[in-house]
Amino acid sequence: MPRNRLAVPTLLSLLLALSSCSAPENDTTSAREQDRESSPRQLSEGGRAEFDADVAPVAPTKEENGRGEKPANFNGDVRSIRSTTPKKVLRREIKLPSPIPLGSGKPDPLAAAVAPVTATASAIGVSSFDGLDFTNWGSGWPPDTTGDVGPSHYIQGVNGSIGIWDKTTKVRVAAFTLNAFFNAAGASGVCSTSNNGDPTVVYDSVSGRWIVADFAWTSSAGPYYECIAVSKSADPIAGGWWVYSFEASKTDMNDYPKMSVWGDGIYMTANMFKGGSTFTGAKVWALNRDDLISGTAPRFVSFQTSSSYNGLLAANARVSAVPAGTPQYLVSLGTSTTLRVWRMSVNWSTLTASTLTGPTSVTVPSYTRAGTVTQPTGDRLDALSDRLMNRVQYTANGTPSLWITHSVSSSSYAAPRWYQVNVSSATPTLGQSGTYQPTTVTSRWMGSIAVDKVGNAAVAYSKTSKTIFPGLSFAGRSATAAAGTFDMAEQSLVTGAGAQKGGYNRWGDYSDLDVDPVDGCTFWFTSEYYSTTGQAWKTRIGSFKMAGCK
Repeated sequence: MPRNRLAVPTLLSLLLALSSCSAPENDTTSAREQDRESSPRQLSEGGRAEFDADVAPVAPTKEENGRGEKPANFNGDVRSIRSTTPKKVLRREIKLPSPIPLGSGKPDPLAAAVAPVTATASAIGVSSFDGLDFTNWGSGWPPDTTGDVGPSHYIQGVNGSIGIWDKTTKVRVAAFTLNAFFNAAGASGVCSTSNNGDPTVVYDSVSGRWIVADFAWTSSAGPYYECIAVSKSADPIAGGWWVYSFEASKTDMNDYPKMSVWGDGIYMTANMFKGGSTFTGAKVWALNRDDLISGTAPRFVSFQTSSSYNGLLAANARVSAVPAGTPQYLVSLGTSTTLRVWRMSVNWSTLTASTLTGPTSVTVPSYTRAGTVTQPTGDRLDALSDRLMNRVQYTANGTPSLWITHSVSSSSYAAPRWYQVNVSSATPTLGQSGTYQPTTVTSRWMGSIAVDKVGNAAVAYSKTSKTIFPGLSFAGRSATAAAGTFDMAEQSLVTGAGAQKGGYNRWGDYSDLDVDPVDGCTFWFTSEYYSTTGQAWKTRIGSFKMAGCK
């Protein structure tokens, strides 16, 4: 989210006032519907792709392709990096434009239509442990918890810091602030001093490398950067890193950046805000994998949409190899009955031959947005239902598919809606969908979806009610479950023992569920919770496997 670096004490009264003005869960106010589903037309001089009907895709302008700067080179052991506790900064949110109405208290049609299913699938090996915390490692609210699992380690990121765990012993082996990391690696400019948050962590199973990133800037006038660290091997501790200072825009903040792994490169999306305040569109970059892992100035191709579109996420491939020549898929919410899907094809030999086409509308059962979430005490929490949740997962177990989740309103509570979108042909279609709401007096939100190598799917999320402190749980479906249903009952990863209180209604802003690249079966999840009521959030890292995946 767009950030203002303001002192927390001076903002407390302002945040309390803003929280009291938040729309209630049953607020039905909506923006004007906008759904221009079509193909891109000629790029404007600024390089932003507008979308009108019946016009062929065009090549990116010079501004949208080229090479970034050469990286800095870190050959040390990250356990030697010393850092101080990050400065605490309140992070102000600017909402994305949305034509989708807020809920009116009615049940979600999918939650109402699908009868409860007897649990026949089960989870095994359920365990969890604490990750980084606000007191020692956080730089503000919310934590923006992210993470991924590799061959031997789990890396977690929060606003301000990175932690690395041995995934077998669950022992943390290193932790440091992002400023200290990039500074120790010899990064130039703002990446050495002004990492501002929205971290992302991905393990690229294609190359066997880790990628850790966040955004940075020193002035709202720009320029704005994405600071990207790429490991030199699968060992994130002593294997060395390449560190890139990648200019995302000279004038527009690259807010809510998300990275994903694809067959032909690493992809990044962001919502762009001119001067950190005025929304100008969604942007997607393709970064050349071979350049990133070899310490070469990276080739890139990028497109930006008009301000009619936002919240794009690129598909992430973990358990399934992407067939050569398959375009990258980008997905966003559309209207209350549609998703939008784009296709991006990159030509690394001739960058100007790269294209972005779409969006295509995929019709889905109607839904309304969740507003705020009620805890037993403390602040009403933002459900962040104006966008898809991290990540969009690609699988090719049978039908090539995209698995997607976001929060919807059902009976005045938040619930995770999920989709399987068929991408076996040029026109994506809905395969199945569901809304998981086993109880109607509890909110489940800030979810993340993943699918194991045999096709079992799981969604992990935050959970709270008027009587339950926010904690973390998961549920799922076996590959043989009836369409639109979960046949693995909800289980807890950690039970919360406190609420968020003090004028901070932000929660999340995202979480991460990913599948272990070694066994293709074990799900790993990270998000936030509280062990005591107040402002000092904690995070949790949990893992589980669905019985039958071997």
